Amino acid sequence: MGHTKTDQFSPLNIAVLTVSDTRTLETDTSGDALIDGIKTAGHNLVDRALEVDDIYQIRARLSHWIADQKTQVVMITGGTGFTGRDSTPEAVLPLLDKTVDGFGELFRQISFEQIGTSTIQSRALAGLANKTLIFCMPGSTNACKTAWSAIIEPQLDSRTRPCNFVQHL
Repeated sequence: MGHTKTDQFSPLNIAVLTVSDTRTLETDTSGDALIDGIKTAGHNLVDRALEVDDIYQIRARLSHWIADQKTQVVMITGGTGFTGRDSTPEAVLPLLDKTVDGFGELFRQISFEQIGTSTIQSRALAGLANKTLIFCMPGSTNACKTAWSAIIEPQLDSRTRPCNFVQHL
């Protein structure tokens, strides 16, 4: 990853969605970690919400942000595991125009170094819908920090070379 001195940072408008049956906005450390990363990097938080693990409520919230031209990126934490209530991938996949397969692959590779073979149960994914970039990651605060710092933050930086996602938004 490289930058040149002439490159200029382009702040993005980002929304954060936490999917959980047990957390509240006050106890949502994963969402807080993502928001801290967003603000520290110089991006704009345009909205934050919490939805229970329900496919249709997740889709409704996400569809609103996808249709809103000011929302360029959505980060979703939670609901990507294998429990009976985990339904984030099922909610998100039908809304995507394109998937970013490399995100889930790279996330699991990096996570393997931290949590071993348990990473195989992560259904982290990303994609584009109506020029809105969507990242879905586990609900673990550490997983969100890993996804943000190792993958998402550099890819949302217009100065990252040889490529980044900013030009697609």
